[in-house]
Amino acid sequence: MPELPEVETMRRGVAEIVGSRIRGVHRVKSRLHPIKITPAAAEFRRRAVGRRIVAVERVGKRVVVVLDSDDRIVFEPRMSGLVLLSDPPDEEHLRLRLLLSDGPAPQLLFWNQRGLGVVQLLSPRQFARKCGPGKLGPDALAVSPELLQQALGSSRRAVKVALLDQRAVAGIGNLYASEILHVAGVHPGRACHRISAARWASIHAAMEKVLREAIYYEGSTLADGTYRAKRNREGGYQNHHRVYGRAGQPCPRCVDRDVRRIVQCGRSTFYCPGCQR
Repeated sequence: MPELPEVETMRRGVAEIVGSRIRGVHRVKSRLHPIKITPAAAEFRRRAVGRRIVAVERVGKRVVVVLDSDDRIVFEPRMSGLVLLSDPPDEEHLRLRLLLSDGPAPQLLFWNQRGLGVVQLLSPRQFARKCGPGKLGPDALAVSPELLQQALGSSRRAVKVALLDQRAVAGIGNLYASEILHVAGVHPGRACHRISAARWASIHAAMEKVLREAIYYEGSTLADGTYRAKRNREGGYQNHHRVYGRAGQPCPRCVDRDVRRIVQCGRSTFYCPGCQR
């Protein structure tokens, strides 16, 4: 967390800053271990202050603020980060503040609780090198069924593990991989090379369905409460999870079978042994 639906919700929540001008860059002083922000403060300010924001995009699990210089400010929330305009969960974990003018919002904030988030100001060439096809696969909401199978179909990895590979398809994390495979009716341990073309089409359709549903409900706020949607409110998709976090509870499809939890590559996977054989 956050994954594609949460990051897309963040992007939409701050999209109104398009057209604004950056008038200041303030790295918030904190007693906490600092997060990685590059380049150094003086160069960051030199290249950002005075620039107009021409777009706010999402690349995989990153929010990307495009400047009129073609530089991009890339926010990677990682485990517990938020990109927002106001109302951070607390002030202690506020890491970066961009002061804005000529628009409806006075600031853009980056909040990060665990200190794993990253902010980078990248030139077009740097952005292509760090976030281009060599580093990230096609977006999970843009990939076709054929490209999905092409990217993963020959792998001998378990399909749940393979879906987390950002070089193959960008945006899916642990939570939504479990949800997608349940909707598709595919066992998370099945090796990719043993999945038929028809099953890959089912996985693709489930990916589209689950991710768009989650975006509609503004993402999932889990028990730790760190993810928040706009104006510090919870996301709503956690109330619609089919299997994630529901071990021991009845499968919503089978009813008489309980959801199980297994561990794959150190991560929890949830599935139904009845409809995901």
